[in-house]
Amino acid sequence: MLNYNGKLLPKSELNINYQNRGLKYGDAVFDTLKYENKIYFIEEHYFRLMSSLRMLRMKIPMSFTMQFYKDEIIKTIVKNNLSGKVRIRVSVFRKEGGLYTPSTNEVSFIMETETLNYTSKENYEIELYKDFPILSGLLSTIKTNNRIVNVLSSIFANENIYDNCILLNEKKNVVEASNANIFLIFGNEIVTPPLNDGCINGIIRMKMLDFFKNNDKFSFTERTISPFELLKADEIFISNSIIEIQSVTKYRKKNYSTIKTEELRSIFDSKKN
Repeated sequence: MLNYNGKLLPKSELNINYQNRGLKYGDAVFDTLKYENKIYFIEEHYFRLMSSLRMLRMKIPMSFTMQFYKDEIIKTIVKNNLSGKVRIRVSVFRKEGGLYTPSTNEVSFIMETETLNYTSKENYEIELYKDFPILSGLLSTIKTNNRIVNVLSSIFANENIYDNCILLNEKKNVVEASNANIFLIFGNEIVTPPLNDGCINGIIRMKMLDFFKNNDKFSFTERTISPFELLKADEIFISNSIIEIQSVTKYRKKNYSTIKTEELRSIFDSKKN
């Protein structure tokens, strides 16, 4: 069952019009959330989504409150008889009409839920994807439907038997992984690219910066990262709302330790709960 504008209906009954602006122009944003007895970081997800809609000049309905968002997600999970870990995807798109200039800025939404079977991998190898860049700037920080570079880099990783790819911006600086933010560890310093370099404003990234801002052992730095630094790092890990924290164990000829990443994961898990 899908949740379409608050109405639950079988997937077979959802008919998307060929004029759908998300389909025709990528005029849509999405949010991916994780549920396990509760929706993790629902407040952060909600406000990021609202910020994205405002950036794209979409009209937010007065009824679309955080409580409404949470209730509709729970309603969809319950209707699908799901328990344990659940992956939720919410797509919000401008209503049909117009060409590049929309006829309206009003929105519709679809909520999908499915059982989440993901577990962290012990061995995880990455490689650079250099065919096409992510453009730096704030538009790249929001989760729009325009994710073709992420799709192509994921295909590249699959064809070449890598677990993930690292994306670069037009300045040839490290931005993120195909589906996650990236962090490099140098000693006790954890470094991640700044948002203006083009990385997604990830919820786990946001919470990591919050959880560790006053930590006595680890310090966080947001700064531009050169691809050459990937080989200099002691450890590398990636994060998103589904995998949370995944250690990287290999990049080219370098094998990485995971000791500090596991320590960070333990601290993060204790704080998130």
